[in-house]
Amino acid sequence: MVVRQEPAQGKKGVIFSGMRPTGLLHLGNYMGALKNWVELQEEYDCIYCAVDIHALTTIETAEEAAQIQPNIEDMILDWLAAGIDPERSIVFVQSHVPEVMTLHSLLSMVTPLGWLMRVPTFKDKVRQMSETEESVNYGLVGYPILQTADIILYKADTVPVGQDQVPHLELAREIVRRFNNRYGEIFPEPQANLTEDPLIVGLDGQQKMSKTLDNHLELAATPEETTRRVMTAFTDPQRTRRDIPGRPNLCNVYALHKTFSPAAEVTAVYDECVTAQRGCVDCKRHLAASINDYLAELRERRNALKQRPGYVQEVLADGAAKARVIAQKTIEEVYSKMGLA
Repeated sequence: MVVRQEPAQGKKGVIFSGMRPTGLLHLGNYMGALKNWVELQEEYDCIYCAVDIHALTTIETAEEAAQIQPNIEDMILDWLAAGIDPERSIVFVQSHVPEVMTLHSLLSMVTPLGWLMRVPTFKDKVRQMSETEESVNYGLVGYPILQTADIILYKADTVPVGQDQVPHLELAREIVRRFNNRYGEIFPEPQANLTEDPLIVGLDGQQKMSKTLDNHLELAATPEETTRRVMTAFTDPQRTRRDIPGRPNLCNVYALHKTFSPAAEVTAVYDECVTAQRGCVDCKRHLAASINDYLAELRERRNALKQRPGYVQEVLADGAAKARVIAQKTIEEVYSKMGLA
């Protein structure tokens, strides 16, 4: 088993990124993150993690917690089908490397509470959970510390983020600076690998694609299910009859065509819409066909992987073993720097 902590020769650096295990991924997840993860494997040593401990911060019942494991398997199948290669990248589950909780505790000794209370996403989560800041669980307050531990435990120096996530990464950098200043240089300050985060609006035409809002299209759905859901998509509200010229730039179905249909077809969609030669039903059928074509190879690979019993667990066990070699070395360094046995 070959494990690298420093970037391999010819590689730009070490990438860390993770996703909460919410089950089957959708087009928004793929276009916003997963597609980029696959491409980053060409230039970086990549470490990709299913962050199941993070998922516990917003879980309120044992029944919800029981869904984490099956959700992990579904999500990892989507990763592998999309092109995440366990021979080139370390793929594992957060809780399978307990050293991350050790580092989380040690980093909490140098992180001021005020830094955590000012994080915008913390306040947003409190509102979403209808809690007060006094009653919310500590795990949610300490989320950024665990997130920092996730990254630096593996000496990752690069994190792929969208522009809106840069402030969250800056907090991780502040925690690293504070630790290094107090105990000596151990950790690199993680840098942002800014990625284009195309806004994939959901089928409601109003908000970002989200499983919570049920406006999403799952990567692993059948072509028939994809078509059925696309046919429910909202279009130009002023086009109540086929003979009324449409306004493609105000229609989410046209926006999705621009992402998933070939350029020549996008031009035809626009021209036929503004001249009322094409109705919304035909346009949605066309979009469904384009999305099904776009996802055909991914779905074929996923179905093949699903026919290999135990394969996902083998990938995750191998990934955890590789990750722990790096993690244990890091914890030894931290203990030494902090004067622990």
